[in-house]
Amino acid sequence: MFELKSTYSPTGDQPEAINKLLNGLKNQINAQCLLGVTGSGKTFTMANVIAQHNTPTLVLCHNKTLAAQLYEEFKNFFPKNSVEYFVSYYDYYQPEAYLPATNTYIEKDLSINEEIEKFRINTTTSLLTGRKDVIVIASVSCIYGLGNPNFFKEKSIQINRNTKLERKNLITYLIEALYTRTENILLQHGEFKVVGDTIIIHPSNADVYYKITFWGNEIEKIQQVNYIQDTTIDIQNLNISPANIFVTSKKNIQNAIPKILNELETQFTHLINHKQIQEAERLKSRVNYDIEMIKELGYCSGIENYSRYLDGRQENERPFCLMDYFPENFLLIVDESHVTLPQVKAMYGGDQSRKKTLVDYGFRLPSALDNRPLNFEEFENIKKQIVFLSATPGDYEIEKCHGVIVEQLIRPTGLLEPNIIIQKSTNQIDHLINEINIRINKKQRTLVTTLTKKMAEKLSDYLIEAGIKTTYIHSDIDTIERIEIMKHLRQGNIDVLIGVNLLREGLDLPEVSLVAVLDADKEGFLRSKRSLIQTIGRAARHIEGTSILYADVITDSIKETIKDNNRKRKIQEKYNQQNKITPKPLVKKISSLQNFISKKNTIENKEMIDKSTLNKMSLKDLKKKARQVKKQMNEAAISMNFSEAAKQRDYLFMLEKKISNF
Repeated sequence: MFELKSTYSPTGDQPEAINKLLNGLKNQINAQCLLGVTGSGKTFTMANVIAQHNTPTLVLCHNKTLAAQLYEEFKNFFPKNSVEYFVSYYDYYQPEAYLPATNTYIEKDLSINEEIEKFRINTTTSLLTGRKDVIVIASVSCIYGLGNPNFFKEKSIQINRNTKLERKNLITYLIEALYTRTENILLQHGEFKVVGDTIIIHPSNADVYYKITFWGNEIEKIQQVNYIQDTTIDIQNLNISPANIFVTSKKNIQNAIPKILNELETQFTHLINHKQIQEAERLKSRVNYDIEMIKELGYCSGIENYSRYLDGRQENERPFCLMDYFPENFLLIVDESHVTLPQVKAMYGGDQSRKKTLVDYGFRLPSALDNRPLNFEEFENIKKQIVFLSATPGDYEIEKCHGVIVEQLIRPTGLLEPNIIIQKSTNQIDHLINEINIRINKKQRTLVTTLTKKMAEKLSDYLIEAGIKTTYIHSDIDTIERIEIMKHLRQGNIDVLIGVNLLREGLDLPEVSLVAVLDADKEGFLRSKRSLIQTIGRAARHIEGTSILYADVITDSIKETIKDNNRKRKIQEKYNQQNKITPKPLVKKISSLQNFISKKNTIENKEMIDKSTLNKMSLKDLKKKARQVKKQMNEAAISMNFSEAAKQRDYLFMLEKKISNF
């Protein structure tokens, strides 16, 4: 059962919205839409719906930053329940591709965030235990193919103290569950080692080690070891999940190999018949090499391209995804649906186009096309009840809800929609700087939106030269950095944040009193009615919330935005008057979202994490420093100073990443 913890109760039009949504769910309505203005407490409304509906829930977001924010909010609302975080585990990802025009093959390149992978495995583990009180906050990457949930469940093992289990059988299990045996002093996630009668395991979904000590064929002792805090506690039982979501069995691998070879023969003949000799030989060489690696190690680089056979799926059968780990008729909440759903729709087409080129030119077998995200029809066909959340729902949401929209326009704080000011673009930067300085003097923050990344970077440099603490954010900024930037903005280390599209939705920044939109009259996606409403809404959490639209022409989008803003503002003013409410500032705790995403925070030595110093070092110096740190790490571990050893290990990871990217 869900247990909602909060110091406040639903207010304004929240109770009505909650009741309407619950009645819809009770009456088995498949799709509903909550139109909630920025700062109206949509998350709290949905927390109440989840608590009373009592079914596993997936909250779907369009980016990692928003997912991290919602994860923290739901963790606070449901401290006793299973709240999980599931996003792409890549800090950097360059997919495999081939460009025929230039005969350029681009090899897959990626950087995996170990901490995010830990959260992904926690998610699948929680869902497969059969718990009903699970909330998963996920990005749209959750529609990409995952391993078969039945295989993952089969490869999970429960270990109990004082029960019979042969040590060699546990070792075999760990290897089949994709754990790596090592002799290293410090184990990484997904590794284990054997020391006499003791097996030491570092699970992929935990920040602690486990020591399992045997007495003959019986488990004598199970210990949880925290090397950072230097603590050891005895426990009675332990559930070990596979080291990787994409786990399978030896039998499946054995069954898959002849099928892969048969497809290779067919495709090889096809390419030869079409006079693609080079492509045929390339395909034969690559696939045979992959098969040898699979036979030898149980996996190969790009093994996901053979997932159809490893999962036991038929041709064109959709892949498993995160939603397959949920029970039927779970609750799906699509946050910022007007942005999230178009992303879901677009993912399949882009993926297939890239992979088809790889197939046509002999880099992959046709079955690689079945390693893919869901198409939109498949996404729709999964049995679930949906609630769309948006201040500007799209045509699709309105159609699915048959035009019935639940509105939530009243803010618990009594805050009104922001004031909108139209300002000519002449001398707009000088005017903007003056407005920014007014806010700085009041210890308030400013968001600025531009049309391009280049404009964002140039404006950021210009404002810095003018003595204003400024930074920019766009799609090239990785997950961790984005979260850190938001934190620094709220803390006042940054006064101005400049962006393009990422500033529009889902940013909970109550310190922001001004949102400036440059080139507001340039009609298009970024300056449409929906985009302008969302952008302006970033100032709605401040009592002095104001948005300046720099425009020489009042476009239809601007007119509609002002009209919508005035309608909502009148409703809010009337409610405040009737209920004698005086608007008050929104106060929200500043917390460190990156604590659960990155291990950077375990490194307390400032000298160790000085990126600017690292950026100036040569490859030779980096390698020398890495050798020194590795030596210090081993010395610390030998002397049982595990806290220091862990710090040095994290610093070594940073150096190695820098070296690999040099």
